[in-house]
Amino acid sequence: MSTTTTEVAPAVSATLRLRPTTGKDDKDETQKEELEPYRYAHLLPHFSQDRYPPLTSFEHVDPGHRALSHPNPRSFLDNATVVELTPNLGSEVHGVNLARLNDDARDQLALEVARRGLLVFRNQQEFIDSSPEFYKAWGRHFGRLHIHPTSGHPEAHPEIHLVYRDANSTFNFEVDDSITTTVWHSDVSYELQPPGLTTFFLLSQPTTGGDTLFTSQVSTLKKLSPQFIAFLRTLKAVHSGFEQADFSRAGRRGGIVRREPVENVHPVVRIHPVTGVEALYVNRQFTRRIVGLKREESETILKFLFDHIDKSSDNQARVKWQPNTVVLWDNRITAHSAIIDYKDSRERRHGARITPQAERPIGPEGLDLSS
Repeated sequence: MSTTTTEVAPAVSATLRLRPTTGKDDKDETQKEELEPYRYAHLLPHFSQDRYPPLTSFEHVDPGHRALSHPNPRSFLDNATVVELTPNLGSEVHGVNLARLNDDARDQLALEVARRGLLVFRNQQEFIDSSPEFYKAWGRHFGRLHIHPTSGHPEAHPEIHLVYRDANSTFNFEVDDSITTTVWHSDVSYELQPPGLTTFFLLSQPTTGGDTLFTSQVSTLKKLSPQFIAFLRTLKAVHSGFEQADFSRAGRRGGIVRREPVENVHPVVRIHPVTGVEALYVNRQFTRRIVGLKREESETILKFLFDHIDKSSDNQARVKWQPNTVVLWDNRITAHSAIIDYKDSRERRHGARITPQAERPIGPEGLDLSS
């Protein structure tokens, strides 16, 4: 694996190069663009030398629970236009200003994300142009904010996870020696209490490309035979952050490991605490082995499940980014992958993620989650 990881200083000022220079006029225009301050320079990746102790467990109360008792738990969408992206995953919403939602509406939002898995909100400039303090206050409504052990963050705001690639550098967890950039994962599933509702938006994006794929892990599970699902309910798997940490220790992605990596055991079939639905909870990026099975047995089952997730286009939705788009998804019941198909354009893709942790994954009744 090889990536370029020249660190970007927080004060970098640059703009997107939208097209290659082909003549004097193009060159002059590009030079003019590059001299203009980058609007989101204060949110460029910073890699502090801070070190953090291991995460401790906490009690998580999902705000979606409160919305269940509301007489109309979708009232925050009363004046909105909602288009379902697919029958089983994802809705695109127009006419809701996320920055203006009160606590009651945020509770309803959490329930709607739990039910649909993925919500795409357009025309959210006020939200995106808010301060890092606003981002963090927003995220804390949905859970304890996660500080990523290896990623870049805005200076003084480690709770905001950044993805970043431009013409000269990348600070993403990327693998170059593969024929595809599609790597399905649920964010930091190796934590004892992985994320629940997650908020993500792009500050800069390529002219085309850089979409994000999502898949419903509820649907991927339902596609399997009842007998096989019954077997999967008896299984638990190890999710590991060691490979991601080693990637950074090798000098890539900024070269920082702020918290020692962990492994944790989670159920292969997970139950959502609010809706009660079951979802497959394995992913190619972080799930390493099934506890209690011999190596060949574990590898065979995981390969089958990973391939099923990869190939099940009928369970997937694709988000095409537009300026001022904010996407929310539930990490407990979805997986996703970035699409890095814009390298040749040499354009910037700069995103910010707000990542509240949720409960320790709930397995079927009677499943022993000790390792």
